[in-house]
Amino acid sequence: MIAPETFSHLENIKKRAGYLWRFLDVEQKQREIEAMEAQMGAPDFWNNSDKAQKHIAKVNGLKKTIGGLVAFNKKLDDAAVMVELIESADAAEQEAYAKELDANVSAMVEELDKLEIASFLTGQFDRNNAIFSIQSGAGGTESNDWCDMLFRMYLRWAERRGFEVEVQDVQMGDQAGITKATLLIKGENAYGYAKAERGVHRLVRISPFDANKRRHTSFCAVDVVAEVTDEIEIEIPDSEIRVDVYRSSGKGGQGVNTTDSAVRITHIPTGMVVVCQNERSQIKNRASAMNVLKARLYEKRQDEQRSEMEKFYGEKGEIGWGSQIRSYVLQPYQMVKDLRTGVSTSDTQGVLDGDLDRFVYAWLRAGCPRHRNKDIQMDDE
Repeated sequence: MIAPETFSHLENIKKRAGYLWRFLDVEQKQREIEAMEAQMGAPDFWNNSDKAQKHIAKVNGLKKTIGGLVAFNKKLDDAAVMVELIESADAAEQEAYAKELDANVSAMVEELDKLEIASFLTGQFDRNNAIFSIQSGAGGTESNDWCDMLFRMYLRWAERRGFEVEVQDVQMGDQAGITKATLLIKGENAYGYAKAERGVHRLVRISPFDANKRRHTSFCAVDVVAEVTDEIEIEIPDSEIRVDVYRSSGKGGQGVNTTDSAVRITHIPTGMVVVCQNERSQIKNRASAMNVLKARLYEKRQDEQRSEMEKFYGEKGEIGWGSQIRSYVLQPYQMVKDLRTGVSTSDTQGVLDGDLDRFVYAWLRAGCPRHRNKDIQMDDE
């Protein structure tokens, strides 16, 4: 026989899938896909190649948005058929079918969780690559070491998600750790996930640099911006920037660059400084630095627009630079807590090894209008 909890889980899955179906407006998107595919069959469709390519890209994007949920609904239908099969089977077959149904329901719960999270990434730039900047705060060597720990944590997190990481700049501390690092994280929805980390991160621990073994508190700021694509036009006149070139720094050894290939670009009106030294080519480093500068200037413009909107709506916008978002306590107890969502864990080592998805997912859920609307709040949340 089917266990009562299996029926309960299956009903909850149906309810959640129904909410998600309406949230994504799947039926409307299916009609759009049909209409656009009909247009692709027109004789003059390829007369304008650029327009045709954009049209196809939009169709593929719509298919990707709803494809997973459409396939999931077919699995729900299969589960309903299996329930009927179990009810009509003899006692010997019922047990085997029930075990299979239990396994399928468990897998469906995990799959639906992923579909829900993916549905939240609807921002204009969520699909773009992400530019991470980690900056140590006041505290000297202690904060520099914390900056190095965060640098390692995000490298591990990107590796877990299958993202590609390009280290664009690392500035070493005087005694230990790093003072600043810039990473380009490449992958689908990289910015959509990474933007959850924007803010100030606080560490409490017994300092390994204190001979008296006292407890210290350190802060590091993490900034995340979306990599600018060709669709966004950001014009930066040459008169507004100052470009300095110098010899790349490193930890020593044969890999040290002995040419003046590192590039530092200063945006004079805003005072923004971008450094790139990961390539041996000065031209490539300059191009990368300009790309980062454009992304940061665009994000600054967006922040200013959000600040203007706050005056009218009275709501605080996206977490910005300088806002403490998470505490990592290693002494006197073990706890990592996200101050925005309340999500916490005692697995501090796992978090520092890149297990960040619980915090990222909770932040995405908290920011989704569907979850803020009490009229359609899900029972299990």
